[in-house]
This record gives sequence, structure tokens and C-alpha cells, in this order.
Amino acid sequence: MQTEFFQQTSKVLTVSELTRSIRGTLESKFGAVWVQGEVSNYKLHPSGHQYFTLKDARAQIACVIFRNTMAPLRSEVGRPLLADGARLQIFGTVSVFEARGQYQLSVQIIQPRGLGVLQAKFEALKRKLDAEGVFDPARKRALPKFPKRIGIVTSPSGAAIRDIINVLRRRAPWLQILISPVRVQGTGAAQEIAVAIRELAKPNEHFAPVDLIVVTRGGGSMEDLWEFNEEIVARTIDDVTVPVVSAIGHEIDFTICDFVADLRAPTPSAAAELIVPDIVDLRRQMDASARGLGRELLNRMRDAQQRLDHARETLRRCFGHKIDNYRRGLSHALATLQARSPVRELMLRRNRFGDLHRRFIQLPLRALENARHRFQRIEGILRVLGPEATLRRGYSITRNERGELIRTVAAIQPKMKIRTRISDGEFESTVKG
Repeated sequence: MQTEFFQQTSKVLTVSELTRSIRGTLESKFGAVWVQGEVSNYKLHPSGHQYFTLKDARAQIACVIFRNTMAPLRSEVGRPLLADGARLQIFGTVSVFEARGQYQLSVQIIQPRGLGVLQAKFEALKRKLDAEGVFDPARKRALPKFPKRIGIVTSPSGAAIRDIINVLRRRAPWLQILISPVRVQGTGAAQEIAVAIRELAKPNEHFAPVDLIVVTRGGGSMEDLWEFNEEIVARTIDDVTVPVVSAIGHEIDFTICDFVADLRAPTPSAAAELIVPDIVDLRRQMDASARGLGRELLNRMRDAQQRLDHARETLRRCFGHKIDNYRRGLSHALATLQARSPVRELMLRRNRFGDLHRRFIQLPLRALENARHRFQRIEGILRVLGPEATLRRGYSITRNERGELIRTVAAIQPKMKIRTRISDGEFESTVKG
């Protein structure tokens, strides 16, 4: 009777089928987990895979690190991090090795016991990107010396954007700034940051190309800055062709974004000082160059005058009576040279530059004043013809329950509730007929 029951209700499985079913159950049930314990039986296989057992006082589990996941690790003092007796925290996925019928942990992250999870993820991603050469200085793009347009990826309400704009306006008033507002922390912020970087790096019909991109935010804890440690942001910065400057947090804060970017600034204000020259310094350098050029021209003219005087004396001694003719010719040549003097040309160009500079400074003020006059004129028109003025003249506005305007009697039904607005308030009423 019992034998017949099992034959009717049970399917006979092969070992492979049973093991595969167990594997599916385990992997779907547990997935990725953090486990801590003591390392034993560590072995580095010639293939590059690493095998060891993680145990505690009552149980043990087999672990494997495949060679493409991570290389053998060492601690800060140079000793191997994976060694028998080491107490570690391990992040990995639970799987079944069907050939032996045993379950194991496929390791992805290793850290000493007590180290935070975020710090471990930070170190793991840093090692991964470093091994791929993403941090290689040879990959860094050169920043333009005199950028004309820059893009800024940051929160529009943070202190970072105010600091960086204040410095940029003071140092480089000619600079055009394009701000791409994003969230800088919280779920989904990393995706917003990556999309903003790609949009600025790819000009379209709405804006011209930018010369460089600044990714910035103010300081905070590691959790606050974590979105700038996400792989999607690092990959995006590495992929775009426009140079990227990272200015995340304070001077002591470091993120993955800092290592990938072409330039890391300790603060947002420092980023503004690093990416543009100071106009005061530029003017000082131009004045110094002009003075040096003037001195060089004057020295050359004096040298030419000395050689001219020497030649004139030689001619006087050699040719005697012909000296007057040569003198007149040389005087004419000297007058022509002075009329075409580079010093005179330099003074004319400098005056022209000063005039253009004054016009450049005054232009935005005139444009702002004209816009203010237009705004005041339109405001006056709206003050006379706007809805509020109409209500004050004795008119009213009536809407139905959905807030739609009632324009004709045909839109009114009996027992309909309506709301009427007059100059000093609103009241409700019900239509009787």
C-alpha cells in the first residue's frame, strides 16, 4: 500500500534535476548577503581563482573569488588580507556548485570586521576602476586656459552654486555659465547627475558647446556624498569628451568622482579659481607686456640711432662734400620711421582697447534699464486692464464646481452649485431656475 502511494504521488528525479532545483531555491531565496567569520583553508589556484572557507564556532561555508572579480588583496601594512585566521566581513551571492552538490558563496567585496559597508563599497569600486585604468593620468583631458562657456552640474538651492558663481563673476566677467540643476543626494540622484553630464557634453539646438563641466556640491557625511561614488557617475565622466572638474564637499572629502575627473578641486570656490584666470592678473600681465615691448622698441630705436650716427660720421669723413645729401636722405628716413613707430601704434591700440572695455561694461547696464522700463509699462497696462481692475469696476466672475468659467446661460443647470468672485471676495450659491 505504501509503495503504491509513493509511486503515484512522487516523481523520480535525477541527481542533476534535484541539484538544479536546490540551486534555484537557494539563489532566489538569499541572493546577495553580507557574512562575517574566520578564514581557513585559503588557496590561490593557478587559474587565478581563490578558494577558502569562512567559519564560526558552529558552521562553515565554502567561498570562491573568481579571477575576474578581484586580485589577491593586501592590508595597509602589506600583509595578505585573505589568510587563514583572518576575521572578515564578506559580501557575495549564494550559489550551488552542481558538480559537487555543495552550496558556496561567490565573493564580490571583502573588508575587515568593523569597517562600514559604504566604505567597503567605495574601496571595491575604487580598486575595480583603478585596475581598468580609469584613474590613469594619461587619460586626463587638458582644461582650456581661457574657457568661454562652462556647464555646472549641481543643486540649484545649495551654497556651492552661490559660491562658485560669485568667484566666477569676479574673476571672469566674460564667462557664460550654463547650470544643469539636479538632486545631489537621495535615491535616483546619481542617474540625474550622469544624465546632466551627458547632456552638457552633447550640444543641441538649445545651447552651444561648453568648454568644460564642473560637478559640484557642498560638504556632508559619506552618506550625503554617496551619489558621487556610484559607478554610473564615474563611467559617465570617463566617457564624455568635455573636460570635467570635480568639486565635491570640503578639502578632506574624497569621492570616486574626484579620482575619475580631469581635475579635483578641494572646494567649489577653489574650482572656480582653478578653471578661469583672474581678470585683474590678466590686465596686470598685459600692462607689463606692453611696458616690456615699449622698452624693447625704445632700445632698438636707440641702437638704430647710434648706428645711424656712426654711419653718418663715417660718411662725413669718407665723402666730405656728399655728406649733406646723405644727411637729408637719412633725416627723411628717420622721420618716416618715427611716423610708423610701433610705440605709436601700440598707444593707438591701447586706447581702442580701453574704449571697447568701457562699452562692454556699460552695455549690460543699459540693457537692464531698458528691460526695467518695458516691465513697468506692461505692469501699468495690466493694472488697468487686468481681472482685478475689472472686478473693482463692478463686474464678477462665476465658475461651476469644477472651476470652469460660466460664459452662457446654457451652461447652467437647476440645483447647480456655483461660485461667484467679486472685488472683495467670493460666495457660493445654488441655481433654482
